[in-house]
Amino acid sequence: MPNSSLQPTQISVPKIAIIGGGLTGLFTATLLERAFSQMNDQKIKDKALVPEITIFEKSRSVGRLATRYRSDSLTNKNWQWAFGAQFFTAKSASFQQFIEPWLQTGLLQPWCAQVVSLMPMAANNQTPDIHFKEQWGSTQARYISTPKMTSWGRALADELQHSTVKFNTRIAPLAGYKQTLANKTSNKTELFDKNGNSLGHFDWVICTVPNGQAVELMADSGFSECAKITEPTMQACYSLMLGWNENQALPEALSCLDTAWDVACVQDSIIDRIFIEHHKPEHHALLPSMTIHARNDWSEQHVDDDIDTIKAKLLEVAQQALNWNAESAPSQVDCHRWRYAATVTASHKEQLGVLVDDERQWIVSGDWCGQGNIESCYQMAAQMAAAMV
Repeated sequence: MPNSSLQPTQISVPKIAIIGGGLTGLFTATLLERAFSQMNDQKIKDKALVPEITIFEKSRSVGRLATRYRSDSLTNKNWQWAFGAQFFTAKSASFQQFIEPWLQTGLLQPWCAQVVSLMPMAANNQTPDIHFKEQWGSTQARYISTPKMTSWGRALADELQHSTVKFNTRIAPLAGYKQTLANKTSNKTELFDKNGNSLGHFDWVICTVPNGQAVELMADSGFSECAKITEPTMQACYSLMLGWNENQALPEALSCLDTAWDVACVQDSIIDRIFIEHHKPEHHALLPSMTIHARNDWSEQHVDDDIDTIKAKLLEVAQQALNWNAESAPSQVDCHRWRYAATVTASHKEQLGVLVDDERQWIVSGDWCGQGNIESCYQMAAQMAAAMV
């Protein structure tokens, strides 16, 4: 006997809200659209089941693979900085298969960077100590998005067929559902923006924001898994962005080795890594640009400090690492603070995984429910799609 739940007369179009237009939200929408498409192909012949997915993003862009650039009025060339995630890996077969279409088009490309270990100069040593460490290769490739890290997120959004992205929309906390759930006539949830305007009723609400923001959204809502949201610890990160003019002398440390290096792992410093942007694939037309990430633990300790004070401190330490003088000092300096940048995972603890409240049909998740990287965004999105479909 066929399953009666699969008969067209008993199926309604699901309305799904996704809070957060980062990669987890975009991956979730993509996988949900694919899942419903496969369901239509395999089970429903005379009536297609097309989901209505709305992604609510508080900012004006999607993807969270942040890129900042400035243009030089003299040369019309750009400085460009990937001041969020610099690259990502694809270790699982499923994620490798997922990214393959964008590898074929060239939007995603492997970055075979030359990596060095760098010890900043001390007071009695005027030269940073730099040694070759490794070259990233195809065995465990690192991937970037071209021409910008934001390009992939925008491509994901553009390729969605049954999803709408509403920008500059901040969702109000879901408080009050704990008291009213028993009196509801359906399982739909009405969402509101921060000004109290109704955004509609939804069968499923999926929250993909960082856990610090998820706590605020779910406080006093009666979400059954609320206590677990605070289990992962997230740390901040400061990004220092430096640029040099065309034909300007570059810091001495960039030419210390016979072979130009692309990434430096910095030792005994508040700086963690240095990335040379104009060395990346398809980035050769850029003016000399460099992104420096501070250590997460140091960033977390100073997360509420004045940003100009942080910028001055990081610039001082960057000079010790790169050894520039008046002629080779950067002409462009900027700094950004990521309050929720890295997930601290304990080796003895299992990954949290997606948090599902079946009664309310709410899901809370994000890369922080995994290992805190871009592949975790995909893994959590796959778990959410499976939980729903």
